[in-house]
Amino acid sequence: MSSEPLAAAIDAMLECEEAVTACAAAMVTEDDVRALQDAIIRDLNCADVLAATRRVVSRGSDAALLSSQLEACVLACEHSAELCAQHAGHHEHCRMCSNATVRCAEACRQVLRGLHG
Repeated sequence: MSSEPLAAAIDAMLECEEAVTACAAAMVTEDDVRALQDAIIRDLNCADVLAATRRVVSRGSDAALLSSQLEACVLACEHSAELCAQHAGHHEHCRMCSNATVRCAEACRQVLRGLHG
């Protein structure tokens, strides 16, 4: 597999990890924080999965583990994006988070296609 999609995915994961962490921190300070609880948890879960995935992808030695971890990352990004997209009209941090998670999920899918194709 070419290193270009891997590098792009790692960059997307770093950007996404920053976005979901910042979004979760910002949601905690919102007046409607109780309505945002599920989104906060999804963002924090996503940040943890992103960090682990980024480390596994950086090593890249175990194709089966890499594939499973990338699939988990796509799922975590999709879950975060789902709720943040619902709040994007009210909260700029949710809009930015939703965009970053969608980009990251696609970058991970590109790597997965390269692994399986």
